[in-house]
Amino acid sequence: MGSYLASIYQYIYDIIIAIITFVYVARFKYSVVKRPNGRGDELSLLLLMILFIGLRPISGYFVDMSSYNYQLQRFRGETFYFMWDTDNKIFDNLIRWWSCNEFEPKLFFLLIAIIYFGCAYIGIRRLFSNHTLLAYAVFLGAFSTFSYSTNGIKAGAAASVFIMALSYWDNLRICLPLMFVSLGFHHSMVMPIGAFLLTVFFRTPKWYYYGWFFCFLLACFHVTYFQIFFGGMADEQGAGYLLATEETTVSHISFRPDFVLYSAMPVILGYNIEMKQRLHLSQVYTTLMHFYLATNSIWMLCMYASFTNRIAYLSWFIYPIVIIYPFLDAHNRDPRRFVKLRRIVLYHLYFTLFMDIVYYGLLSLGN
Repeated sequence: MGSYLASIYQYIYDIIIAIITFVYVARFKYSVVKRPNGRGDELSLLLLMILFIGLRPISGYFVDMSSYNYQLQRFRGETFYFMWDTDNKIFDNLIRWWSCNEFEPKLFFLLIAIIYFGCAYIGIRRLFSNHTLLAYAVFLGAFSTFSYSTNGIKAGAAASVFIMALSYWDNLRICLPLMFVSLGFHHSMVMPIGAFLLTVFFRTPKWYYYGWFFCFLLACFHVTYFQIFFGGMADEQGAGYLLATEETTVSHISFRPDFVLYSAMPVILGYNIEMKQRLHLSQVYTTLMHFYLATNSIWMLCMYASFTNRIAYLSWFIYPIVIIYPFLDAHNRDPRRFVKLRRIVLYHLYFTLFMDIVYYGLLSLGN
């Protein structure tokens, strides 16, 4: 029963998020700006996600979950000591401490779900104080959200802490320490930290868009110089992600038009807003958009990596926020912005449903 439930867990998740999104979108239409959020609805959704994901069956269907479960069993009964020679100092020591104290493995995954969904909620509530429920539903319906709540949980927890850090973008005394906490969960956060610092000191919009397009051209022409350069600078695990090995399949080292098309949507939207219409939105959107452009540009340079999806996630975790922020920005006076927002929310959800149910579901059955 547990294996069968695990095998359909993502489809249950998709159905829950689809129903919540459809109901909410059907309600707001033009009146979203007049209806305040109900904190009880937000917290109920948060609790639902924590319990649903945190208490999922321990199964190989969630890929990395099996290896984490092994680590939770490995040090049972041993004396805990803090490991300094590890890449992910918070996560790796947390899982070892949990194992040494012989705590229930299932509760560990519940704790990670609290961190993953809770930190993202805090960050989204700070960024979208008047429309938190809608923004959080969009986050839950993002293409990568389920995967990084059940499989790549180290990177997922790190990304959620980073979202919370970004919500303090104008208070570096809180923002930067939180970013380094995210680094303690997963060492890959060093790249987003660098990208954020770039947005702090360099704020000329056009160069972020030109840079993204230039990196796109390099990817089209299969230029891998920067990927090899970054691989030489990274640690052993990072180099394993960036550099192809004999075991790497062709599908992992080819140009990814599907990833490019997905990544380009916020870029096209942002370019239209900032460069063509020249709308003067808040500094929050400018910072978040430039952060997305910087991190996604780096992924373009590393598109032919062995684990390109994991590098792409370093920009995708902010994806649902940057596609809806312009329509909820108080500086946007477009009278049709909520009509456009409704479409964006639904198209974003449709993409996730198509990828989960059709592309990775029905179409994969024939392979």
